[in-house]
Parts: sequence; C-alpha cells; structure tokens
Amino acid sequence: MGFLQLPTILFSDISKKDRGTLIWDSAKNQVFKALQEYGCFEASFDGVSPDLRESVFASLKQLFDLPLETKVRNVPDKIFNGYIGLAEEVPIYESLGIEDPEIFSNIMWPDGNRQFCDSMQAYTKMLTEVDEIVRMMVLESLNLEKHMDEHMELTSSLVRVNKYRMPEKDESDMGLLSHADKNVVTILHQNEVGGLEVQTKDEEWFKVKFSPNSFVVMAGESFNAWTNGRIHAATHRVVTSGEKDRFTIGVFSVPKWEKTIKAPEEMVDEEHPLLFNPFHFGDFLQFLCKKEIVNDKFALKKYCGVSV
Repeated sequence: MGFLQLPTILFSDISKKDRGTLIWDSAKNQVFKALQEYGCFEASFDGVSPDLRESVFASLKQLFDLPLETKVRNVPDKIFNGYIGLAEEVPIYESLGIEDPEIFSNIMWPDGNRQFCDSMQAYTKMLTEVDEIVRMMVLESLNLEKHMDEHMELTSSLVRVNKYRMPEKDESDMGLLSHADKNVVTILHQNEVGGLEVQTKDEEWFKVKFSPNSFVVMAGESFNAWTNGRIHAATHRVVTSGEKDRFTIGVFSVPKWEKTIKAPEEMVDEEHPLLFNPFHFGDFLQFLCKKEIVNDKFALKKYCGVSV
C-alpha cells in the first residue's frame, strides 16, 4: 500500500475577517477542490502552539490511564458522545467524547483538572474557527451564502479523544473499521504515530502522512447529504503501526439532535437529482444503534437514500 499526499492548504494567516480577499479566495478554491476530490485535506495551521500541543497529548495519556470504571462514567445524554471501547472488532481502540471540558474533567478527576480543562478549551476554540472557515468557503463556492446562518446554526461542537494501544502478539492491528463520519466536518490531530488510511473514489486505500503541526480536515456524510453530493464524504480507517500508542484528538461539527438535514433547493436539478430525503439527525443516530447497522458504511443510504 502506498502513501497518499493529501492537498496541503495553509490556514495560519486566514481568519473570517479575510473574506473576499485574494488569500481567502485562493484557499477557498483549494478547499472546495480537495473536498470534492478526496473529501479531506491537510490543513497547515500554527495556531496551536508546541506547548499547547504537548500539554494536550500529555493529558490524553493521563486520561486514558485512568481506571475503566472511571472512564465509563462519561455518559452524556446523547448516544455516541460518551465512552467507547473494548469492542470485539477493535479491542485496541478507546475513545471519550467531551461536550464540556469543565464538566468532563470534574467527572474524571475528584478535584477536577484545571490544566486539562484549560488546554481543551483553548484547543477547541481554535479548531472550531477552522471548521467554520472551511464550511463558509464551501458555501461560498456553491453560491449558498444566503443559507450561511442557517447552516452554521445546524451544528454544535464535540471533541473526541482517542487512544489506539499497540496490539499484542497475534492481535489485529485494526484500530478503527472502515467508515465515513456521520457529522458535517471533522478536524483531526494526532501524535507522531501514524495509522490513518483513506479510500479514494476509485476504492483504493492509501496511508496518510501528516506533520505534527498539521490537521486532517474531513467532510462527513451530513455535509455530503446537505450539499446533495457536491462534497465527498471521506471513507477512512485506522491501522496501527510502530512501537508506541497512538493518540488523536478530533473536533467534530455535529448536527444538533433535533435538526433536519435537507439539501437546499439550489443543490437539486436535472443534472444533480436528490440523493437523500430530508432526515432528522437524532432519529438517524437511533437507527445507527441497531446491531446490524452500526458498522454499515451504507447506513445513511439505507436510512433515507432516494431510490432511482
């Protein structure tokens, strides 16, 4: 299996106030092209300082070293937002969802953890801005500016932190099964241990390498449905390698439970017939809980795909 060099787009000097400038338009064209072709790209962004990055990843090791009975206390109101781990198919994978860093740290540690809380809040704030910039650029590229406010209000942010421990002898190195994220946009950061693999549109798998100062930005199935297929949802998996545990942190823009995902009428025409019927995101997540569906890469199509 070869390596795939994703398009690398510079985000260090871009903010929302740059809309309409040459630097914004140049990045916008690159973002839209990459999400159409690959469903993902590498964002070069120096807003997260080396000190903050080091603090975040050190805290992840400390977090996952906590006893299992502590980690399973992370039980938010919404499914898929809490502790995930020890699945038979991927026993080397553990994950924790963080809706509110302060509430989360008070659950995990008896006296809270101020450093963890502050690091996560700073980290999330910066990457949430990158998420918003990416989505603004896509909507501008599709001439959907009049839907901007409605689209941004569709989601809230969720942080997921993940650990992929080194597999034991004769244990599978599969860290995460093949899937596309169900949300709108994912921004992923990893420690120096690789493992991410992405499937291209012609169904070839490639390993992805990205630098410690970069992030992988991925479009999810909700964005694919909302744009009526104009944006490709990246199918990916994790296959571990090396001699160290792999830690990642992802910032997800997730449709709010009560929201309906519906492609704007401008996205539907003779050349682009409707791909998905409007769907209520919370109901779709409930559908995903079915044992025979949870790992099905065609779950959304089965749930609300339009029959041709």
